[in-house]
Amino acid sequence: MLDILSMRPEMRYGCPAADQILFNRFYVVGYSYYFRQAKWALEIVDPDKKDLEEVERLNNFRPDFRIPKNFRADLSDYRLSGYDRGHLVASANLNDEEIQNSETFLLSNMSPQAPGFNQQKWRELESLVRALDAQDEVLETYVITGPIFDFFKQIKLIGERDNNGISVPVPSHFYKCVLAEERNGQIKMWAFEMENKSLDQNVESYRVTTSYLEQRTGILLWDKLTGPEIQQEKDQIRKMW
Repeated sequence: MLDILSMRPEMRYGCPAADQILFNRFYVVGYSYYFRQAKWALEIVDPDKKDLEEVERLNNFRPDFRIPKNFRADLSDYRLSGYDRGHLVASANLNDEEIQNSETFLLSNMSPQAPGFNQQKWRELESLVRALDAQDEVLETYVITGPIFDFFKQIKLIGERDNNGISVPVPSHFYKCVLAEERNGQIKMWAFEMENKSLDQNVESYRVTTSYLEQRTGILLWDKLTGPEIQQEKDQIRKMW
């Protein structure tokens, strides 16, 4: 049977489950109806490595009308909430063309992020991933990003619409798992977990194993890759690049 999902380049090494999979032109989202936000977002950083002049950030935030109304977030949910519309796939990762950048501002690519988190350590991590992708020995960089909810703590909610009390829960943490495919064929992985608040440690201090993230999030990462070498890669914490 033909594996249709693997025909997408972003999903070459695997695709976790989700309530609805949203295929954008340059990245893929696995959406959670229960949490009214993405469970994960999967991308290839700078997919064509075109080295074109960067387009201006569009900031055209908007709902994703492919998602049923009862399950999608709206701009009003974030208004006066005290939380940023935090990108999962970073705007700066897709800025060769306007259509690339525009897609990153769909609310299906957003999660509520504390301003001190979104605008500081999270942004720094995004920048470091682009620096990794720019290295000569790196052929492609795959990234999967998403929210984590700590159910041992009270979950904060933002937004309330109509009479249904529809709200968007605020993640307690965010994760980012990076897979770099080098020109020599070697595959390297890094994984990060960061609490959704202002942070003061170096980015490298938030490294975890990919195996830990699988347990933490309840999803399989890069499940198309198998074998003892891959498991060893998932079980280690690599030095920062």
